[in-house]
Amino acid sequence: LEVIKRIRAWSTMPIVVLSARVQERAKIDALDAGADDYVTKPFGVGELLARVRVALRHRTRAATGDHPLRLGSAVVDLVARKVTRNGAPLHLTPIEFRLITCLAAHLGMVVTQRQLLAEVWGPTHVDDTHYLRIYMKQLRDKFELDPVQPRHFITETGVGYRLIADD
Repeated sequence: LEVIKRIRAWSTMPIVVLSARVQERAKIDALDAGADDYVTKPFGVGELLARVRVALRHRTRAATGDHPLRLGSAVVDLVARKVTRNGAPLHLTPIEFRLITCLAAHLGMVVTQRQLLAEVWGPTHVDDTHYLRIYMKQLRDKFELDPVQPRHFITETGVGYRLIADD
């Protein structure tokens, strides 16, 4: 339970507890501590993956809501899948849009390189950090006034990236 509380203190990433404990009290305690789901052994891999997908969907919807993100002169509407800068449409590639969606789901928080790679490119690409560097540069070029000193797409060296929206 302490681990769940510590993770929840700094992250909104989904937490799915896998346990052999079947007592209702253990499940309630874990969920109240901040877990998104509780799966008891034995379980099938398919069921676990489905529960993780649901937890990710819920976190993304809760984090992005109906409010467009303001990034300088750009507005990103994740629900409508539209991006404008100074009122004119701004084209994003599907990968760029998925990156922004993932970062927006954890707005203001660090998202690790591995997490971004897994969510955007899939689990077989978690070590392909060069992909991230290339696409983050493209996003900075499109959104930042000064891509060398970004205000919105922040690198947390050796860890990952953080998206900071305007209030």
